[in-house]
Amino acid sequence: MTLPEGVAAPGAGLLAALQRAGLIGPHEPANFEALSGGVSSDIWKVSTPRRDFCVKRALPRLRVAAEWTAPVERNRYEVAWMRIARDIEPKAVPEMLFHDEGEMLCAMSYLDPASHRLWKTELREGRADPSAAAEVGRRLGRIHAATAANAEVAANFPANGIFHAIRLEPYLEATAEKHPDLRRVLFDLSRRTGALRSVMIHGDVSPKNILIGPAGPVFLDAECACIGDPAFDLAFCLNHLLLKCLWNPAARARFDACFAALAATYLQQVDWEPAAALEQRAASLLPGLLLARVDGKSPVEYIQGEADRDRVRRCARSLLAAPPSRLGEVLAAWNKELDT
Repeated sequence: MTLPEGVAAPGAGLLAALQRAGLIGPHEPANFEALSGGVSSDIWKVSTPRRDFCVKRALPRLRVAAEWTAPVERNRYEVAWMRIARDIEPKAVPEMLFHDEGEMLCAMSYLDPASHRLWKTELREGRADPSAAAEVGRRLGRIHAATAANAEVAANFPANGIFHAIRLEPYLEATAEKHPDLRRVLFDLSRRTGALRSVMIHGDVSPKNILIGPAGPVFLDAECACIGDPAFDLAFCLNHLLLKCLWNPAARARFDACFAALAATYLQQVDWEPAAALEQRAASLLPGLLLARVDGKSPVEYIQGEADRDRVRRCARSLLAAPPSRLGEVLAAWNKELDT
């Protein structure tokens, strides 16, 4: 089979694990198709005469230019997030079929791209539907609400070290190296976000990890899952809707509408703390994440021109200097920058 650059062949250990799980019979033919797009795991579509399914194996070193490592045990927490979230919102998560602790891999149902469109691709093409964004916000808020202050759920996520390694350090703290005058505010955001453990968060709520299917949005790739600050999930997703305005400027008004719809619908679900307090954390964190996507360890691939990067820097730096308390303030500042 042909593998994308950097993707390893399945290997005997993976095949043996799937046979132990009964997903592949001992003499059953199976085709492994390596799927591209991820930087943190090897992912295959596996086809047998009985069914198609996906297999995912965590990588110890992520496929980015910067040195970026993370424990493969994150696969365990991804499985926990998927199983718990599916109990809360069954249509919002693929079915988890198998998890192998030794190989740190999992198998889940395969969702046909003919009926489950990648949200990132939809946005790139300008198909930005506020109703889809609103449903992303509703489902995410429902998952947060159902896991708030839940000791049984929290027992599945004993520590937040992986979240720091994959999210806080490469995004906020690494960005401080290029903006030393903002070091204090960026590290303060990192510490504040890492210290709050109130709900089960996904940690990577991004359009690249959301499919828009016939039954609504489906969340994928919960490798950063932990008990943490729900404002991170909200801000992380909204950040992508801001950045897409540079990828497809003609769809800017639709991206703005998606931003507003997602934020409003999400905040309607917040019943475990004052919604205004959560919004304030998300609004103050969002500029740090915005800056991180041009100057952190994982810059977005579609912002190539220095002029566009400088737009991000000017807006983010201004908001970090005078932190907003409402998400609408961030959107207004971003539009003001784009209008100049």
